[in-house]
Amino acid sequence: MPIPAIKPLVLDQQPAPLPLPPQPVAWGHTHVTITGSNGQGEEIPLTAFATREWPVILIQAGATGLDMPPVELHSDDSPNLDGSIYRGSRVAARQVMIPVYLHGVDRRTLKDLKRRLISALNPKNGFCVLKFTEADSLTRTLYAYYKGGMEGDEGVDNAGFRFMKYGLQFTAFDPWFYGNDLQVAEWQFGGGKPFLKTGKALFPLSLSKGILSSKDIPIINPGDVEAWPIWELKGPVRGFKMTAPDGRAFGIAAGITGSPDAVPAGRTLIVDTRPGVKTLRDDQGANYWTRVDASPSLWPIPAGKSAVSVDLTAGSSAASLRLSFRPRYESY
Repeated sequence: MPIPAIKPLVLDQQPAPLPLPPQPVAWGHTHVTITGSNGQGEEIPLTAFATREWPVILIQAGATGLDMPPVELHSDDSPNLDGSIYRGSRVAARQVMIPVYLHGVDRRTLKDLKRRLISALNPKNGFCVLKFTEADSLTRTLYAYYKGGMEGDEGVDNAGFRFMKYGLQFTAFDPWFYGNDLQVAEWQFGGGKPFLKTGKALFPLSLSKGILSSKDIPIINPGDVEAWPIWELKGPVRGFKMTAPDGRAFGIAAGITGSPDAVPAGRTLIVDTRPGVKTLRDDQGANYWTRVDASPSLWPIPAGKSAVSVDLTAGSSAASLRLSFRPRYESY
């Protein structure tokens, strides 16, 4: 039997090209500044080195505490079971350490740099504002109190005639970073002639006859954690109630016909829900806590998308409702 001829293997198509490796995005250095006196003092740059001879304060490698804040875990132990039972967690105050290098043209400029930095850090003058700005102009802010690190060390490696090194230590009792963008939505309405005004169309509503009532108002919090809002109600407002997605609520019930408005005409009630503040005062300082319905809860806005319930009845003329909050983030 003759042996069949072997046909050469012919490829019908070219091999697929190799994928291109990922290309790095050009990215500048992070700009860091510190401002003392509750953010009202001099803003001192820590990343603005111009020349080798110019007096400057520079952040060094080795900073700690700037990413995820510390977490405390709570658990219960049982004498009859191995291990523990998880009960909950909370985020503790953030501890931050920032190493800096002070460089002066001469001894006098070095001493001036030290005095400026000491004055900015002194906790008796208030908290410090640590600001981190990336190359895309995205800014995150941390509010912290100076704790230690500038006591001084005249060792050969830590100090000289024209330079000094410190490891600045801070405690951020509020451990979250804040964004610079204030999220705002505003509604204006009145008796029989309602109209809607929103800055970025965050919360689409339908208003009718001076009554704002919606069980499903969408809210977007772009932050990583919950945010504490500030509500502003401009009278006349007969009554209102704000309800969170989990059912927590606060408000002032509308009285019977002819009774005084909850927020009189010409007044603006400011409901500040932020921890450490928690106030209901109008623009003239009057306290509204005694008028609030029983068991109030000044609730936060959860991260991401959520829906809240708002019930508000305007008085005899045009009124408005304004909501604002600043997003909070886990890292800079």
